[in-house]
Amino acid sequence: MMDEMRRRPTNKHNRGPVPHWGLMIISAMVVLGFVGILVGQAHQGQPTQSADQGPSGPTPQAIARRQDRLENQLQRYFETVTTDGTTGVSFYSLGAKPHSVAAKNTTTAQLYQTGRLTAAANAHTPIDSASTYKLFVAGYLFSLHHQGRYPWTAANREGLTRMIVYSENDFAEDFMDTNGLAGLNQFAHQQQAFTPMFIAGETARTTTASLTLILRHLAQQKKPFNHAADRQWLLGLMHKQVYRHGIPAGAQAAKPGTRVADKVGFLGDTNNDAGIVTLPNGEQYILVVTTHGPQPDGETGFKHIAQITQHVQKMVYNPQIIQDLNNN
Repeated sequence: MMDEMRRRPTNKHNRGPVPHWGLMIISAMVVLGFVGILVGQAHQGQPTQSADQGPSGPTPQAIARRQDRLENQLQRYFETVTTDGTTGVSFYSLGAKPHSVAAKNTTTAQLYQTGRLTAAANAHTPIDSASTYKLFVAGYLFSLHHQGRYPWTAANREGLTRMIVYSENDFAEDFMDTNGLAGLNQFAHQQQAFTPMFIAGETARTTTASLTLILRHLAQQKKPFNHAADRQWLLGLMHKQVYRHGIPAGAQAAKPGTRVADKVGFLGDTNNDAGIVTLPNGEQYILVVTTHGPQPDGETGFKHIAQITQHVQKMVYNPQIIQDLNNN
């Protein structure tokens, strides 16, 4: 009995078994310390985030600086190629097509916002339009049709098709002979284009800037191209037009797979091209190049237009630009 009743030795520092909640705290501290070590190791050797780099890409300030730089480069180039007065050039960024690869890329979408990149030189000098005036004829006919003043009969549809695809003159000239020129000039004025564009007995006149405006209205679904069916019809015809040695050739040389909806004009030594360009990733821009007289190095007008197009597209849509913005 005495052995059973003998007391166990005690220690004044012994506080008994550690409670369950205490073990939990100790375990958590060990785990957190281990995680901290791993995180520290993971960040070793990584560069500090640049002031130009936001949490998910370049900052708005970095984008704006690059846009300004691109515009300045474009403007200097345009001033160079128009020095002799025989060429007019205009560029307008349209942004990316909805749901395209470019539209889904945050950096690309910010850099090439609609209207953010523009440049022009010798763009307001009146020139012989040659057949580019037919863009205004098409727009005027769409406007009349929506007012109930012009029917799209089979013959009229065929006439417009041949006017755009093959640049034939009969349809447009017959319409002007029958209906006069006042309505067309008023329409051009409403589009904020150069007027008078049409004078009886004279060659139609326009400017590079005016052609850019009519293409902007077409690309951005503004009047008279605010009806989807009309717009798609005209763009489809422009994609199929057969004279493709200017902007289409240059854009394709810059990036295979690029598509161009354009309207050309050629008369004597005048060669003009006005187009909406779509890159394979969905990025879009407007380019208008007008030429007359002898071109540099004896090149033909359309070859000169192709060279300008190729240079512009490679300059503005160089993939390295996006990589640099994302990496800095």
